[in-house]
Amino acid sequence: QVQLVESGGGLVQAGGSLKLSCVTSGLTFSVYTMGWFRQAPGKERELMTFISWHGSSTYYVDSVKGRFTISRDNAKNTVYLQMNNLKPEDTAVYYCAAKHRQRTFTQPYDYWGQGTQVTVSS
Repeated sequence: QVQLVESGGGLVQAGGSLKLSCVTSGLTFSVYTMGWFRQAPGKERELMTFISWHGSSTYYVDSVKGRFTISRDNAKNTVYLQMNNLKPEDTAVYYCAAKHRQRTFTQPYDYWGQGTQVTVSS
């Protein structure tokens, strides 16, 4: 059974930092591209960033470039999201997701975590 479990969310003041973790099990982590999504109240879930299965390629949406950093540790089957200089508009539920390396950019992710809440106060 595949599981993705996020942790590290919480309440932080604007300008602060948080580091999210997503521990996976039940899949061959090293052949999956890993992404972080977020969903704010009343909005659709959106992709923030992803890291390729080999770890050498990353993508960031413009709104988080220079503030968020994605990384992965294949030995620990874990993907991380370091979030710095957080803003109130970053408030959302953050989800990690896994996509097999054979899927294309536009194809959906295969597995999802349950999410972790991040709240940024002004």
